[in-house]
Amino acid sequence: MLQMIKWPARIELAQLPTPITKLERFSKRFKDTTIWVKRDELTGTEVSGNKIRKLEYCIAEAQNQSCDTLITCGGIQSNHCRATAVLGARLGMKVHLILRGEKPDVPEGNLLMDYLCGAQISYLSQAQWRGHEDLAAELQDKYASVGRKAFFIPIGASDEIGLWGYIKASEELKQNFQNLKMEPEYIVTATGSGGTQGGLIVGTELFDIQSQVVAFNVSDDAAYFEKKIREDVMLWKQRYNQEFDEASMKVKTIEGYVGPGYGIAGPEVFDSIAELASSEGIFLDPVYTGKAFHGMVTELQKGDAGQMPGAKNVVFIHTGGLFGVFPQQQNFSFS
Repeated sequence: MLQMIKWPARIELAQLPTPITKLERFSKRFKDTTIWVKRDELTGTEVSGNKIRKLEYCIAEAQNQSCDTLITCGGIQSNHCRATAVLGARLGMKVHLILRGEKPDVPEGNLLMDYLCGAQISYLSQAQWRGHEDLAAELQDKYASVGRKAFFIPIGASDEIGLWGYIKASEELKQNFQNLKMEPEYIVTATGSGGTQGGLIVGTELFDIQSQVVAFNVSDDAAYFEKKIREDVMLWKQRYNQEFDEASMKVKTIEGYVGPGYGIAGPEVFDSIAELASSEGIFLDPVYTGKAFHGMVTELQKGDAGQMPGAKNVVFIHTGGLFGVFPQQQNFSFS
């Protein structure tokens, strides 16, 4: 469906394009499959990961609306919130974060970076979390009362605006594949709020990439992402007057690898993180990429009996998250 795309405003903030790395040693465990990694953890040292691709469009929209303040939300170790805090500081915009959980005695990982970047932080308990969008609206009114204008970015920047981030990334992937003279059977990503997954699904269709997008959920379930992505794509079509047949979309989310819960990983995930680090020098995180990578490897080891049959080449989207490793360092074991 390669076609002319009407692109919205974007602020170029990420270090792009990111490379694709072949896992020479790690792939030897498979008879017929080669794993490649799209290195989106290299989008920038402080903003490392996928969120900056979405925020390039979200913050451009905020500035188009003459906003000087960004409000967003997520877990205490949210990569998205950290990236927003960093970019706000870089662009001279105030950032107010709404974080799920209790304020810790000592900030670590992403939270430490949030504070270093000067973000203002409100904490909500798990029981209060359902009201986080109501609090965001109250904060917008509060900032308006003192002469500021605040723009709300949803969890993960996953909405019809943020969807553009991985539509644009799909154009980059198309070029990567042409350079490598390779088109993978599968493009794999972790999914937590649906924006990266949704953008890849739309982007692969728009840029005529034949690979199937497969996501491993780190929260919620497949039904949630089916509904969320279809809603985001519908809103994207309406907002930007885009032609796209969402009825033909295939939203494939492989369940079974969330583990004990969001942000909580089992020992098999920490083993996978250590194994990839020692064999290839590439670092995953226990919240997103570690779970998705472990799930992908497990499915590939099942061969055609698994949920990724016929996989000769697989591209794993490394969505970042390195800073989330440090608050969970006690879960690694070294002999």
